[in-house]
Amino acid sequence: MAEHDAGYKLLFSDSNIIRSLLADFLPWEWQGLLNLDSLEKVSGSHITDDVRSRHNDMIWRLHCGEDWVYLYLLLEFQSSVEHMMALRVTTYTCLMHQDLVRGKKLEKKPDGKPCLPAVLPVVLYNGARRWHAPVELAELIQLPPPGFERFQPNQQFLLIDEGAFDPDELDPASSLAAGIFRLEHHRSVPEVVELMEILAHG
Repeated sequence: MAEHDAGYKLLFSDSNIIRSLLADFLPWEWQGLLNLDSLEKVSGSHITDDVRSRHNDMIWRLHCGEDWVYLYLLLEFQSSVEHMMALRVTTYTCLMHQDLVRGKKLEKKPDGKPCLPAVLPVVLYNGARRWHAPVELAELIQLPPPGFERFQPNQQFLLIDEGAFDPDELDPASSLAAGIFRLEHHRSVPEVVELMEILAHG
């Protein structure tokens, strides 16, 4: 299992696969906003090794107009759904922002004042069971007294649940990410062979 997870992480360390993931599985209304050609993996000069080396997490960035948007990708290999994932995502996002502040790698507002960059947290889940945990931190917090709502932290993450897609609608010939999803949830050995050939020549 560890070897499988390491291989899967290696696949999603490839910029072509991340580009395919963004192009084929992000909401369509975002497609014209993000410059996929500007995609780059965040180096240690922007984020310290302590933040970047979290197990199965990767950080990329790309341009949205003239600004950088950070992509925090969590690869979730667990067979069981993590109920507190929204809290984990929020914590990691805050740690990354804190790291950018320390490294003085902030964006600038039109008035020249420093600001934190926007972050898109994506959880890529490949477990056999369908995801059923909250994707928004507010859902994990008990209902606050009236008027307290605006003082509660909140963040959502974009969930990509591989197994929720119909395998027959995932076209490996036109999408590297779709091919990997189908490979992860293959139904027969011949299908694996066919998918490997398609991906090898894609």
